[in-house]
This record gives sequence, C-alpha cells and structure tokens, in this order.
Amino acid sequence: MTQDSVVEIIDDVELVASFQTGKTEDFGLLYDKYVHKIYDYIYFKTHHREIAEDLCSKTFLKCLEKLGTYQPSKGSFSSWLYRIATNTVIDHYRTQKSHANIEDAWDLVSGEDLLKDVENKDKFAEVEKLLKQLKPDQRDIVMLRIWSGLSYCEIAEIVGKSEDNCKMIFSRAVGSLRSELVLAFLLLFFGK
Repeated sequence: MTQDSVVEIIDDVELVASFQTGKTEDFGLLYDKYVHKIYDYIYFKTHHREIAEDLCSKTFLKCLEKLGTYQPSKGSFSSWLYRIATNTVIDHYRTQKSHANIEDAWDLVSGEDLLKDVENKDKFAEVEKLLKQLKPDQRDIVMLRIWSGLSYCEIAEIVGKSEDNCKMIFSRAVGSLRSELVLAFLLLFFGK
C-alpha cells in the first residue's frame, strides 16, 4: 500500500483531532491529501500558475492557523478547507482591485500562463469559452463537481446553498452547456 492510499483511508476528523491534541505532524497528512485538489481548484479560478501556487500556500497557512477551531459538527473538513480557499481567492482579487466583480473571478487574467501549461490549447479554449457563459455560481458548482469530484453535500457546504439547489444548478448548467454544444455542432455542419 502506497503512502497516498494510506492518506486517503485515514479519516479527516481523526487527523484533525490528533493535530488538536498536539500531534502536529498530522497536518502534513492533511496537506498531502488535499494540496493537489485545492491547487487545482484555485488554478481554475485564477488561470495563473504562480498565483495559484501562492494562494494555495496561503490557504494551507490559514488552515494551519485555524485548525484548532475546526468543529466537525459544523461540516466536513474538505468543505471547510474549500471555503478557506474560496475566501483566499476572493481576498486576493479584492486587494488587487483588478476587476469590479469579485464573484466573476474567471475573467480576471489573460490566461497566457495557463495556455503554456496546457498541452491541448484548442480544447481548453473551447471549454473555457463555454464555462464563461455560465453564471459565477454555476461555474463554481460545475468546477467543484467535475474537477474536484466533490459530492453535492460538500458543494452545498462550500457555496452556502442547499444540496438540492446545487443539484438543480449543476443540472441546468450542464443542460445549458449541452445546448451550446449542439448548437455549435449544427452551425458547423448546417450553418451558412
């Protein structure tokens, strides 16, 4: 069994409780378990590798500082951590004042670093174009569900909506994207 599979098996609540009782090395296990997921989430919000790395580090520093106050009865650890990441991204753009609408962080950067990082630029450009058509809350829910693989329960905790509302928003967003793809296909083959 690899270390990654051991980290996946260990319960977050057990690790947090162990950390809170003084076993500080357990924070490293939490970090290992979530660092890639949180980085990916922030990266898709910022489109910039260096900013994502910086904000991911800040997220885990805030987590470390506040871990003593985490209460499992108020929600899952992963949801709590994603809320910290979301607030870190919002704080970053609030201090940058580079965009009037903090909720719409998707459009804040040019994407040059992202295009350097992605092997298939054309496919990503099409996905990005489609996602930009969604409302910010739809985009967040789609990203959390598809890219982060979170459950609707976890997404509801992160975005502050009911689980059923998140399901409905996701379904409508995917339906909208499907309609756009069908329309693009029809225009491509039968258009003017």
